[in-house]
Amino acid sequence: MEAIFGILILIADIYAIIKILQSSAGGLKKIIWVLLVLILPVIGLILWYFAGPGGKGG
Repeated sequence: MEAIFGILILIADIYAIIKILQSSAGGLKKIIWVLLVLILPVIGLILWYFAGPGGKGG
């Protein structure tokens, strides 16, 4: 069960990174968001979804 959860988080993180790189945000903001998602996979993903470039919060 833990392996499935880990794979789902990995897929979601890859999706988030792709969307971050495709966003219209500036280069530094993209780098910061990608690092946040890579360093804190679950928390970074949640923060990106609600506040990241192109996310719900702008």
